[in-house]
Amino acid sequence: MKTVSIQYFAMLREKSGKSKEEYQTESLTYADLYRELNELYNFDLPLSMIQVAINDEYSNVERNLNDGDRVVYIPPVAGG
Repeated sequence: MKTVSIQYFAMLREKSGKSKEEYQTESLTYADLYRELNELYNFDLPLSMIQVAINDEYSNVERNLNDGDRVVYIPPVAGG
């Protein structure tokens, strides 16, 4: 089991009801983790619309998940 720190922005924060959390998972990749979180919080955004930053750097969602990583899922941003 791996523990990661997850930070949520915009609609992901609204849906999860939190801005960040420590989360334990058996997921192998960040894509798998997003799918797991999507089922838990019903984010309503497909993975194809999400970017991920791992340890303060944008990354590929298919990258292997590592214990202790800091993860930020970034939804599309609308401006006005």
